[in-house]
Amino acid sequence: MGMSALLGSLPGLRVVAEAESAEGALAAAGEHRPDVVLMDLHLGDRAPSGVDATREILRAHPGTAVLVVTMLDDDDSVFAAMRAGARGYLLKGAAPAEIDRAVRTVAGGGVVLGPAVASRAMAYLTGLRTPGAAPAPLPELTVRERELLDLVARGLDNLAISRRLTLSPKTVRNHLSNILAKLQAASRAEAIVRARQAGLGGS
Repeated sequence: MGMSALLGSLPGLRVVAEAESAEGALAAAGEHRPDVVLMDLHLGDRAPSGVDATREILRAHPGTAVLVVTMLDDDDSVFAAMRAGARGYLLKGAAPAEIDRAVRTVAGGGVVLGPAVASRAMAYLTGLRTPGAAPAPLPELTVRERELLDLVARGLDNLAISRRLTLSPKTVRNHLSNILAKLQAASRAEAIVRARQAGLGGS
């Protein structure tokens, strides 16, 4: 049974739209204002990705919950989805009852992580909230901007960064422009120097 058919068979749930691209998902979310969006992170080879779509949907419609249902189970994908604001992350192949519970939980404001990703996600969150942790370097930057600058300082080019963070190349360029402006750096090279002085870009 396909996902739409499964959801349509569950009591109290109604499928209002389907989309095969990030652009389609954004348009459908704007038109129908659903309570929950089920998002696949892999939406073909064209940017933007499912992570970008998640971020944009939540920016435009903060009352909507995004539940990721995908084949991607690597750490980068899980954490990128969490940072984008997804309330749930399931792997395709989850049992119908698990999907049913997940949809209802995120619709009610809860968070759902499938068993395959829960332990890694909790380790990630624990690391973010370690008591007594040192202040973040370059506090004028956002968490995502520091993460991206760290990769720049490690020598990654824009394409490699976009793949690592599951962002579109355009989004990477926009972040870099913001970073240069906030650091008052005249060039990428100057930003790298500032990053390394702040302890970013280490091995």
